[in-house]
Amino acid sequence: MKIKDSNVLITGGASGIGKIMGRMALEKGAKCVIIWDINEQNIATTVEEFSTIGKAKGYRVDVGNIEAVRTAYATTVKECGDVDVLINNAGIITSNKTFDQVGISEIDRTMLINAIAPMYVARVMLPDMLRRGVGHICNITSAGGMLGNPRMAVYGASKWAAIGWSDSVRIELQEQKSPVRVTTITPYYINTGMFDGVKAPIIPILKPEYVARRVLRAIEKNLMFRGIPFGLHFIRFWQFVLPIPVFDFIFGKVFGIYHTMDNFTGRK
Repeated sequence: MKIKDSNVLITGGASGIGKIMGRMALEKGAKCVIIWDINEQNIATTVEEFSTIGKAKGYRVDVGNIEAVRTAYATTVKECGDVDVLINNAGIITSNKTFDQVGISEIDRTMLINAIAPMYVARVMLPDMLRRGVGHICNITSAGGMLGNPRMAVYGASKWAAIGWSDSVRIELQEQKSPVRVTTITPYYINTGMFDGVKAPIIPILKPEYVARRVLRAIEKNLMFRGIPFGLHFIRFWQFVLPIPVFDFIFGKVFGIYHTMDNFTGRK
């Protein structure tokens, strides 16, 4: 799917890699970049910055509210035209508590925004993509959805759900021989502020520009799945090959993955 001459909609697009992807999409010649975000000030600032590069529109949308999603989509199509590329990027992490200390409200909100909201957004837009025979849905999930990790049980659960849903929709469209494509992205920790305090002793925390560039390239190449960095593609292989205690030792002790969240503070 070419970014050039396409309408690209990015949820959570007024900050972090969402904002960077929006800028890069305009630099690639996108017809319009559409920002859906919850922060009105960030939306205004982002649209103003993007206006020097190309056409951008911004809307305040709570993607965890299905009626808000439907209303915003109708307005978006009316004002900007059909959505060609959807990037489900909005996501949250609330704390680094162990599961016995996590509040019910944290569970509900994390599952809603990370797992259910992408379904809401895609469910509203997919029928029009199918009708037109044009479209690409890219779901930004997480390496945390492929590998169990202490102090992020609920976040990990939400991303496991997102990966399973995203790949299932991809296969459904493939079975229907539809030209609409789905790409699932599973990045490692990204240095956007969302994971401030995380310590990664072996695998370095990713730079946002690097991740944004890889995501757009995956869309343009119609990739089905993209782990960032590429080594994440082998996690499932090692889980299958190694006994669980050995796997835990290598990834938990040697790579230090199981203690990356110990000093997490998150975005202030």
